[in-house]
Amino acid sequence: MTRSNIITHPLSRRQVLKGGVALGVGSAAAMGLSPAWSNPWGHTNAYAKGVEEGPEVSLAIRRESLPINGKEARPISINHTSPGPMIRLKEGQDAVLRVTNLLDEPTSIHWHGLILPPGMDGVPGVSFAGIAPGETFTYRFPVRQNGTYWYHSHSGVQEQLGHAGPLIIDAAEREPFRYDREHVLLLTDWTFEDPMSVFRNLKTMEGYYNFQERTIADLFADMRQNGLADTVEMRSMWAKMRMSSRDIADVTGSTYTYLINGHSPEENWNALFKPGEHVRLRVINGSAMSYFDVRIPGLKMTVVAADGQPVQPVPVDEFRIGVAETYDVLVSPEDDQAYTIFAESMDRSGYARATLAPRLGMQAEIPERRQIADRGMEAMSVHMDGMDHSNMQGMDHSNMQDMDHSNMQGMDHSDMDGMAGEQRKTRENGMLAAGEAQPGSRYGQAGIGIAPDERRVLVYRDLKAFTPWPDRREPGRELELHLTGNMERYMWSFDGKKFSEVTGPIHFEKDERLRLILINDTMMEHPIHLHGMWMELENGQGELIPRKHTLNVKPGERVSALITADAEGSWAFHCHLLYHMDAGMFRVVRVS
Repeated sequence: MTRSNIITHPLSRRQVLKGGVALGVGSAAAMGLSPAWSNPWGHTNAYAKGVEEGPEVSLAIRRESLPINGKEARPISINHTSPGPMIRLKEGQDAVLRVTNLLDEPTSIHWHGLILPPGMDGVPGVSFAGIAPGETFTYRFPVRQNGTYWYHSHSGVQEQLGHAGPLIIDAAEREPFRYDREHVLLLTDWTFEDPMSVFRNLKTMEGYYNFQERTIADLFADMRQNGLADTVEMRSMWAKMRMSSRDIADVTGSTYTYLINGHSPEENWNALFKPGEHVRLRVINGSAMSYFDVRIPGLKMTVVAADGQPVQPVPVDEFRIGVAETYDVLVSPEDDQAYTIFAESMDRSGYARATLAPRLGMQAEIPERRQIADRGMEAMSVHMDGMDHSNMQGMDHSNMQDMDHSNMQGMDHSDMDGMAGEQRKTRENGMLAAGEAQPGSRYGQAGIGIAPDERRVLVYRDLKAFTPWPDRREPGRELELHLTGNMERYMWSFDGKKFSEVTGPIHFEKDERLRLILINDTMMEHPIHLHGMWMELENGQGELIPRKHTLNVKPGERVSALITADAEGSWAFHCHLLYHMDAGMFRVVRVS
């Protein structure tokens, strides 16, 4: 971090707080207003926390009292709102973003999904030193892309305290789809607990926040369906692993309030439309730990972008959005009625909700809640495919021995491309052809708790880019990493080593073309994020595989992505579940 990027304020904290307008904090934001914004094509936008339009933007970060779900809270605010305002930039601009830290601790902002110089990426200890209390850091970078992104702190657990916001970049040219109006939907999870207490609770007791454990009634239901012997055997297996089959999410609705644009389900935030309009919904999962299943009963959605990148249109009724992912969808409500935007947590412990309506104050029926699912073979398949874990340090597999999986019923293996019996397609160098789906990938499955016959659900296999990536080279090498962890001790890692135990970065050769293979050896989903470069998800779409900045890896799954290492410098690489990252699932990639 160069001194040209830093301004140290010789004022007291109270004086700086009073000088919000001098720091570029607009009066509308200070008054809590939510101005509308019109983009160059005449479409209108709504976001509940205000807009800061570029190319020059000033942001002031502080801790203050604000209501959340009708209760007094102390979130981190950005320009007096939490979550923060929407930042609006345009492709081709040179962005200048001045961030002033009014906290009593260091802070940072990472521009999630943006391709920019490493010193502007905003990860303390990796790309810069962080922003000290009382300092202003100026981020400067050329805007070389467009789409739906977001920003958040990369300091401690500040993201859990509301330090996040949407980042929208308008295209320099017309996009491949048309719409009349747009809305930004930022999904977050809020807890009134101290986030460090949440972290300690997770390390103290596995399943601390899981209030949906199996009951005696569930036991009798299983016995009626599967018989006594199979039921006892299944329960015994989970007991040996010291896990619950209902360990779906580490942190649940028992402490979380799920929000859309900072509003709880009871507050019923409204997104307006006129009947007959085509409406673009930019959906961002800015939560710390929560996956959501999103649907609008009565409306078909057409997915047109994933992680900010346009994809060929996919009509769906529902999509699962992992932590840090973004999806853009188009809807076309014809009737003069309200529709519920329903984002149900993956573990079914709660939901976020808003209303798409022609007039303010309207609401629609909330759909019937689904029951929590049980993990089964999809979470254990990694232990059945013959992989050797003997060299994974720090991992405790003692409770996985002598387990008979033969009676695990009800699992559909049709999409488990890498299970025994399938031949791997290779080229002369022994590697899979570029764009082919990895053996062991399950791109045709949405994941646990989704009934494929109930409605049309987006899956990774559906995602298809509009145009091929310019770098058409075959990968020169493969890099395989295992996602590892111990749920009982709440330790998370790559290849069995926490970040504190590794001796150096992962090395990419400058401008090389490589394949990154991720193998999930755990019983939990992991959204894996690489800073500074795109990952081209090898989902079987050949030259039109989609570009993503975050990949969801299901339990026991093997996925791969092609990477062009064209971004010299040091970059963060981690699981985007906040407490997993803090518990050790973090590495640094060095491109040189």
